[in-house]
Amino acid sequence: MKKLNDEQVQAELGKLPEWSQSSETITRTYQFDDFVRSMRFVDQVAVAAEADQHHPDILIRYNKVTLTLSTHDAGGITGKDFALARKADAFAGQLVA
Repeated sequence: MKKLNDEQVQAELGKLPEWSQSSETITRTYQFDDFVRSMRFVDQVAVAAEADQHHPDILIRYNKVTLTLSTHDAGGITGKDFALARKADAFAGQLVA
C-alpha cells in the first residue's frame, strides 16, 4: 500500500474529525462509560485488525482507549489506516450509551 501525501491525509482527516495527525500516524482517544465497554471496544478492534493484518498501537486507561495507526511497511499513513479508523469509529458508536 502506498503512503498518502499530506494533502491526501488532510482530506481523509476532514472526513474523520475526531482523528488527528501526529507525524507519520493518525490517532484518536475514545471515552466509554466504564472499563468493560473499553475492553469490548478493544476486542472488536483487535478482531478487525487481525482480519486486515493491520495492527494499531493501543493504549488503555480505564474508560479511555487511544488508537494510533500507521502503516509501517509504507513508512507512514495509508488508506489502510483510514479504513481501520472508520471501523473503530463504527464500533465505538455501538458501545456509547
